[in-house]
Amino acid sequence: MSTKKVPLRQCIGCGEMKGKKEMIRILKTEAEGVVLDATGRKNGRGAYVCPNRECFQKAVKSRGLERAFKMPISKEIYESLEKEMEQIGK
Repeated sequence: MSTKKVPLRQCIGCGEMKGKKEMIRILKTEAEGVVLDATGRKNGRGAYVCPNRECFQKAVKSRGLERAFKMPISKEIYESLEKEMEQIGK
């Protein structure tokens, strides 16, 4: 019996490779802008971050989201993403 391949994604904060299900997806869409995708199934350009605050802070400091989405991201968007991450409880 063959083993199922686990899709890996790289964290934009720490750079560590982890399973897709273990990480939180941040999404850039035409309609909504930059939002958190808890399901991991919405359409749009995605970037992944570990579910802890330290990795998110590293991503903000290193401008990982800006590089992933190839656009400037305002401070308000970072603050709203941080609040959403706290609500998810990861």
